[in-house]
Amino acid sequence: MEINNTTFKTLLVNHEEKKLFISLNRPEKKNAINPVMTNELLYVLNYANDENDVRVLEISAQGDVFCAGGDLNTMAGEENETIPDMKGTIADVVKKLRSLCKPVVCKIEGNVYAGALLLVCNSSHAYALDNITFTAPEIKRGIWPFMVMAGLFRVMPKRAGLDMIMRGEAMVAAEAQRTGLINAALNKDDLSKHVDKVVNDLSELPPKAMKKGLNAYNNQEFDDFEKAMTFLEKEIGESIQSEEAKEGITAFLEKRKPNWK
Repeated sequence: MEINNTTFKTLLVNHEEKKLFISLNRPEKKNAINPVMTNELLYVLNYANDENDVRVLEISAQGDVFCAGGDLNTMAGEENETIPDMKGTIADVVKKLRSLCKPVVCKIEGNVYAGALLLVCNSSHAYALDNITFTAPEIKRGIWPFMVMAGLFRVMPKRAGLDMIMRGEAMVAAEAQRTGLINAALNKDDLSKHVDKVVNDLSELPPKAMKKGLNAYNNQEFDDFEKAMTFLEKEIGESIQSEEAKEGITAFLEKRKPNWK
């Protein structure tokens, strides 16, 4: 599958060595997620899952809004005939994002609304401009944002997350950083530099250990302490015996850069 030669209607996609860059590209619709974008995201995430040379993903967006959530004015019959029908929903996109067990970095340069919070919450890293906001306005439309809870309470304290979805008010970037919704709020000059460094750093780390560790993180998240410790003890034992661990320790002792395969 040659992703760089694939035509997308709603995304810009570029695979450069160990990094896969995905940019939402419906700025005229505030990057609202319609069925075409859903299908294209699933296609690209499946590619990222299957391609060993993809070690880290960066998700960004074109225009002045990161994403407005689901498109409420979707036209039936719209599709991209150049890629297969992945037969999925936005819920499937989010589940695939988490099950990738690869680093995913969100670079947020515009306001985030509603279901787009799922992309932010279920990425491993999120960095935003310091002048943007995050909003779950569904309650003001008579809707409880059920799916947003699947990510929000994994990264934010419950009281802060619950207040956000109960009142539907915008949260500024500084507050989003304080409550753990994002890693950092940065000015325009610093955001790109910082995200580039994080993505580059993550791309140079051992991919098998990273995948195993993130899989363990997902699996133990809701176990009780005893069950989690038993599971994690088994995982660290296997990790120490891995080829990557042997290479990492040898490289450290030999004072050289490790060669991850």
